[in-house]
Amino acid sequence: MSKNINNLNEMEEDPVDNSKKSSRNSESDQPQALAYTGNHEVRTDFKPRVILDRDWYAICHLLQRLFMKAHINCMQMADLIIMQNFLGSVIYQCESDGIESDIDDDIYEGGIIYGVITVLNITAKKDMPCVQQLRSFIIESAEKYASDDIIKKFVDILDDTSRPIAYLINERLIHVPAEFSIGLLENLQIETDVAKKNGMKFDFAYYLTIIKLYRREARDGKPKEDFYSSAEEEFLARKAINSIEYSMPDDSDKGISGDWLEVEDAPPPYRKMLLFEASQMSNIIMELRQQIQENK
Repeated sequence: MSKNINNLNEMEEDPVDNSKKSSRNSESDQPQALAYTGNHEVRTDFKPRVILDRDWYAICHLLQRLFMKAHINCMQMADLIIMQNFLGSVIYQCESDGIESDIDDDIYEGGIIYGVITVLNITAKKDMPCVQQLRSFIIESAEKYASDDIIKKFVDILDDTSRPIAYLINERLIHVPAEFSIGLLENLQIETDVAKKNGMKFDFAYYLTIIKLYRREARDGKPKEDFYSSAEEEFLARKAINSIEYSMPDDSDKGISGDWLEVEDAPPPYRKMLLFEASQMSNIIMELRQQIQENK
């Protein structure tokens, strides 16, 4: 049994204000976890914008939430994302009180973001240290958790430089509606097609993404329950041509995600690496939009 997370204020509500970021070259510039533990409800709207230099700190933070203790240089990965800011979007927030323009300007300048969507070519950039670390992490996870045929599939795909792989980054805090994210995924497809037509290295054979979930194991006659962090991720997991699932019992994100994991019986975190044929991504996103609309 699986469930989408609809109301987890204790799990992941911790907007990051990257206006406090110091110089990137400083050793003290390691992104630190911020947590929201309140229960106040605020009416808000979410909007997209292009990725800017000042988003670096917040993007690091969102990546750290995904990789947790994995040895991946999130700071360098954030640099790569910002260097190709003609692709992708970040999500920011404004209050719904009828005076949109003033609030929009304040938040736009303040640097608070609630999500990031983009792709990285992990074939063309395979010599970058953070991409090397990601590729190694994928193989190590496969060798530890997957069957021999799945291991071979992932190794063969990563080694085949003639068929590039896109690492799809779709990270956001849980109170951003799924419909909003789907629109940005559709826009990312358009931006990728434009970049490809302009001769840039975005002609992908595969998309790889990593999704977050929490699992309560079966017990006392009750089946196991999976809680997906984002509403669309359960659907994406069903559409993948291959996947690797791994648990992260020692990588508690307490302190990053509020007080969810302070609950005594909190479900442990899991991750799934999902692999898709690039030629199918547009259809998958279209089907996803239809399903989300039907479930509203």
